[in-house]
Amino acid sequence: MTVLRGVGVTHRFGAATVLSDVDVVVAAGELLAVTGPSGSGKSTLLHCLAGILRPAQGEVWLGGDRIDGWSEARRTALRGTRLGFVFQSGQLLPELPAVENAALPLLLGGVRRAEAVERAAAWFGPLGLDGLQDRRPGQLSGGQEQRVAIARALVTSPDVVFADEPTGALDTATGARIMALLRDVVARTGTAVVVVTHDAEVAGACHRTLALRDGRTLPPHPPPPLQEGHVPATSLREGGLPATPGGRWGA
Repeated sequence: MTVLRGVGVTHRFGAATVLSDVDVVVAAGELLAVTGPSGSGKSTLLHCLAGILRPAQGEVWLGGDRIDGWSEARRTALRGTRLGFVFQSGQLLPELPAVENAALPLLLGGVRRAEAVERAAAWFGPLGLDGLQDRRPGQLSGGQEQRVAIARALVTSPDVVFADEPTGALDTATGARIMALLRDVVARTGTAVVVVTHDAEVAGACHRTLALRDGRTLPPHPPPPLQEGHVPATSLREGGLPATPGGRWGA
């Protein structure tokens, strides 16, 4: 089932065209890599698909809703409910414990604190973070911080998670574990994940690659086959995912 679709997405900054007639389709349960060199339009495409930017031309569909024409206020509300985000540095608030960082989208959406924290805490076991709920970001490793950021992205049960260079600040082994985690998340929940990366190893851990150069798509090609042991097992394989309202996700 298609959950996200961009049709002829074009965007300009001043006189410079940074995206030109890009088509993209993302299915439920798919991990898609958007690749290309610096300046190829990767992050601009992510921002257009996520409703952060309104494309100059083209259409962006989230499920059955065309969102590119929505007001800024409506697109902002959308990003707090149906979309999740993981950034290169995690971008956690240093003054909050890990569980409240993960619960932040719910708290900002008006969910009662006790319920928001409970729902966020339910992700800590499956993401290998059990026992770290009360630690602040300065007390966590880079990989642990990024897993808290993944919990924050998932806590609202989004249709799509956007990950912009999610392993860029991590060492190779930790980055591979984060990608294994994202693969398990999409397999077990049906959430779609769009990863922006310039790293061939990260792209190779995804199901499919959309390559950009100078704002245009290159001919599609499948990622290289994963080698035995290339993606380490994660704690998600040992336990179910937390239940969410409506029962859409679960073990």
